[in-house]
Amino acid sequence: KGPKFLIYVSGALSMWGDRMWHFAISVFLIELYGRNLLLTAVFGLVVAGSVLLLGALIGDWVDRNPRNKVAHASLFIQNISVTICSIVLMLVFLYKQRIEQIWDGWLTVVCYTVVIVLADVANLASTALTIAIQRDWIVVITGYNRGHLAGMNATMRRIDQVTNILAPLAVGQVMTLASNVVGCGFILGWNLVSLIVEFFFLSRVYRIVPALSIKPPVEEEDQVCLQRMERRGSQEEGNIAQPQPLTDGNCNSSLHLKEITNLPLCFRRFRWLVSTCKDGWRAYYRQPVFLAGMGLAFLYTTVLGFDCITTGYAYTQGISGSLLSLLMGVSAITGLMGTVMFTRLRKTYGLINTGIISSCLHLGCLLLCVCSVFAPGSPMDLSLLMLYITPNSTELGGMVNQRQKHTYPLRGGSNQPLLPDRSSIHWTNNTVLFDNVPAGTAPESYISIILLFLGVITARIGLWSFDLTVTQLLQENICESERGVVNGVQSSMNYLMDLLHFIMVISAPQPQHFGILVIISVLFITTGHTMYFLYAHKAKRKRRLDT
Repeated sequence: KGPKFLIYVSGALSMWGDRMWHFAISVFLIELYGRNLLLTAVFGLVVAGSVLLLGALIGDWVDRNPRNKVAHASLFIQNISVTICSIVLMLVFLYKQRIEQIWDGWLTVVCYTVVIVLADVANLASTALTIAIQRDWIVVITGYNRGHLAGMNATMRRIDQVTNILAPLAVGQVMTLASNVVGCGFILGWNLVSLIVEFFFLSRVYRIVPALSIKPPVEEEDQVCLQRMERRGSQEEGNIAQPQPLTDGNCNSSLHLKEITNLPLCFRRFRWLVSTCKDGWRAYYRQPVFLAGMGLAFLYTTVLGFDCITTGYAYTQGISGSLLSLLMGVSAITGLMGTVMFTRLRKTYGLINTGIISSCLHLGCLLLCVCSVFAPGSPMDLSLLMLYITPNSTELGGMVNQRQKHTYPLRGGSNQPLLPDRSSIHWTNNTVLFDNVPAGTAPESYISIILLFLGVITARIGLWSFDLTVTQLLQENICESERGVVNGVQSSMNYLMDLLHFIMVISAPQPQHFGILVIISVLFITTGHTMYFLYAHKAKRKRRLDT
């Protein structure tokens, strides 16, 4: 009945619902559009773009409003959006043929648009709720105690790791054994029940912890402008003895201010939104933990994770879906090990040193992935890139065919993409399992693929320990009045860097290119950890100077 337990339960319900919905919406969109990836791609682009553009605004809204109102509004918007979206999907699945005949098929486009918009609104509300609870409430509940804060962060991450595996499996079984309509109904019911339980639990936590009701006020825009004008006036006190003559510049500035105030309300509101975004990014840049946050964002530009890219590549190398599921389960265990290692390292060596140790462990394990690129069995063929660089591709055609003799053949041709026909794909929350699709022939050696997954799985220990380190650094070093906007910008940066890794795959989609993507990913990750090392050096030097 304590506040920590209530936060854990409400967080587990929220994460479970999020994982189920993220898995199901991808499957639903593929099924609706004739097993085509267009709607899924549009949805992913809309979600990433909206958080990228609105992350600072979401964080600013979290900072400017009372904690209970932010949590309740985010919770309500998220669950109601998913509920309405589930109802629309059920109607589309039940009456798809009739809907396609109305308005010459335009009603179908309207339904698709409504689904994507509602799903995007739910994701934005989920982002706001995550910032409010996991970046602000937890800090206040622990009484700013670093040890208790580390424990709560690690526990929340363990819950997230477990739900990341179990929730998609649960809703996937419902959709497989019953139907997509039943799956929509299951998600609808879950969100309604979860909304009531989470609302009650968060309200109780707000009453139990009086400190949550105390929040430093955020200065309004006009007060900020007034302070800036006062500062400028104080800087020019030496020139006040002689009154300044009325010049053309002064007249122009006053006329400019009048023009701004005379603008229509919509333009003034848009100007305020742009100004809020700029102020949010500036606040993020001037934080003492800016380099640490940027380092964490750079870790998102990677193909070395259990997403559809890496699993698709493993499939082309002859790895079965059942083995991929087993490897995903092992990776979840290593992720949990990383959360345990974080708490113990922090107690022994401190938070900053924990980040350094985690970075070294992460990079060390990823060296196995680099070795896999050049190990026996690797399909990497750099000559394929010359086809995109050199216009005279006819002469290189023979060279490419000759060099491909040294790599094992893939069934379906050497130009088989990382992901085959999605009509035989089962999506399991960023993991792809393939049924009834001919797998690639066995390679000459499995050393390359073994080294790749050995590096990816073991690297998750250092990865999640480093993630928790940076998360706690952001919690401890950002002032209370800017927690929301800074964490909102951090979410925007994470989505931006995540988009880059999809652009990488689009630029080099063949299995023979995957080795290049691995090397580029390791370079991005190394850059991110280097940024953290610079932050750690500055922080330790400042601490020595202070003592």
